Amino acid sequence: MRRRSSNIVAFSCMFFILALQAILPISSASLQFGFYDYNYKCKRTNVELLVRGVVAKAIRKDPGVGAGLIRMYFHDCFVRGCDASVLLDPTTANPTPEKTSVANFPSLRGFEVIDQAKAKLERRCPGVVSCADIVAFAARDAAFFLGRISYPIPSGRLDGRISLQSEVLQNLPAPSFSLSQNEAFFANKGMSPEEMVTLSGAHSIGRSHCSSFTDRLYPTEDPTIDRSFAGILKGMCPQNAAVDGVVPQDIVTPNRLSNQYYKNVKAHKVLFTTDQNLMSSSDTAAMVKENARNQTAWKAKFAAAMVKMGNLVELTGPPGEIRKNCRVVN
Repeated sequence: MRRRSSNIVAFSCMFFILALQAILPISSASLQFGFYDYNYKCKRTNVELLVRGVVAKAIRKDPGVGAGLIRMYFHDCFVRGCDASVLLDPTTANPTPEKTSVANFPSLRGFEVIDQAKAKLERRCPGVVSCADIVAFAARDAAFFLGRISYPIPSGRLDGRISLQSEVLQNLPAPSFSLSQNEAFFANKGMSPEEMVTLSGAHSIGRSHCSSFTDRLYPTEDPTIDRSFAGILKGMCPQNAAVDGVVPQDIVTPNRLSNQYYKNVKAHKVLFTTDQNLMSSSDTAAMVKENARNQTAWKAKFAAAMVKMGNLVELTGPPGEIRKNCRVVN
């Protein structure tokens, strides 16, 4: 048993290394692994370990926060590149930043975790670590604590000064998208259909408001949804309910980042149209089946896709900055 386990780990590591090598050529030249190891102000502080400690404490208290951190990373990187623009609060000058979009409010979670990590880092090595890198580290750490998915991620991002609610829905796929629409959104960010399918596995954790999928239940039940599963959802999300309820994305393993999501897709037991539409093409359906069969390979692909998404960087120099407070520009 131990020998088999060692072989699986070795294969996973080899798969990830090959995948990482494939994406490194498109990485931003200003990002590097261990970026903060070379900063004299932080020489007594292991920046990534400090962030991991804050994330670990938060997830022990509420595993759902981990799902929120992974989603925050996606929502940040897909809009203006990974620049922490999703963290900015409303101000008199900008009353409608990204976090006020219906795609982010009130569902996006984990802001307080980023705040806690930033506050600790500002005490240890002020003005050095960007909020954008903290978001990337926190998402990586959430993937580790919820799914034992471990990977290095380069850093050196800067924080943006612009955050617009109007840009969010233009850059994030909607839960009701067709497969071709979803593929087009990912392609626009340089992501392949396989990376789209791979990252969709994050829907094995977290929660969703009923309003995001009840169009599949009412007034007519979507024929692609399992009838018994639809019955469960109707019990949790009654038609014309006064309160927009919340349900787990994966009712089987709601707090574990795993390939259970792909088994749910095959069984027609997923919430979103975009999820079920992965079975509408022979190509993506084959990817779903492979990921459902081989969790080790999926984890390696997920790690590589998360690193690649982190390379969506527009700011590694002016007008980027290192915010003192992640919620406001300097």
